[in-house]
Amino acid sequence: MSFASETKKELCRLPLNKNCCTLAEAYGVLLYCNTFSNREIRIITENKDFISRLIPLFKKEFGLEFDIVPEEAETEGKKICEINDVAKISEIFDTLDLDIERDFAHHVNYGVIEDDCCRAAFIRGAFLAGGSVTDPEKGYHMEFVTNHYYVERETHSIYHELGFEPKSTSRNGNYISYFKNSETIEDLLTTMGAPLAAMEVMNAKVEKDVRNSINRRVNCDTANLSKMVNASIEQIHAIKKLYASGAYEKLSDKLKMTAELRLKNPQASLAELAEMCDPPVTKSCLNHRLRKLQALSGKLT
Repeated sequence: MSFASETKKELCRLPLNKNCCTLAEAYGVLLYCNTFSNREIRIITENKDFISRLIPLFKKEFGLEFDIVPEEAETEGKKICEINDVAKISEIFDTLDLDIERDFAHHVNYGVIEDDCCRAAFIRGAFLAGGSVTDPEKGYHMEFVTNHYYVERETHSIYHELGFEPKSTSRNGNYISYFKNSETIEDLLTTMGAPLAAMEVMNAKVEKDVRNSINRRVNCDTANLSKMVNASIEQIHAIKKLYASGAYEKLSDKLKMTAELRLKNPQASLAELAEMCDPPVTKSCLNHRLRKLQALSGKLT
């Protein structure tokens, strides 16, 4: 099951308690569903949990049943809940204080969503009917899609009241409000009533941060190792050149010891070579000796 489906499943477990909030949720569903007109209401979804919530939600708020509902045996694919009885549609318009004869271009009736709890319920309904959220393992994106231009525009004030700043776009004749910030998505999910989904987003972000930190550390270590290997190769080349020219025999005992240690331990770091000296020396001291060997080698023709 996708992350979006799991999120909707969590939201659908919320009880249908306060009448004001359930009405606001039903209103959000209607404004963000596939069809909401004075002739037809059609809600299409692949989420069976949403269907299970939708039927009692409309029964509670409007006192009616859908004319068409999915068969209980339907578990896969798109499912449709539909109302085409004009009397039922009129009842819904009256309950929402909408004029069935005039409200062809829908606007948001803010009287239905005056309190923060109702605004959150409205957003929840909008998400259940026309929303989606990306798996946080893949990215951060949450969007709400409606085919009503004014609804998308006017819903922004609801987001603002709840402390969120959406962006807008359009796609295939639909109007979209969306969010890209992970913390905003976490807060919005929590506001709608999906704290477990919000925690998933938070955990995914932490895991990404840890993974990125490890990768940066590995890359840094790899770069340092590469530098160390290259330096060792140059040092060994210089020492072999001293051997070949006979200049090695003229070196001081300390430089000879350093040269022998490097030849026998080509993969050792400066700190490790410094510890091998007898007596042990500092890393800075050993680095100075190796540079001296390279400088002497560089003078040879």
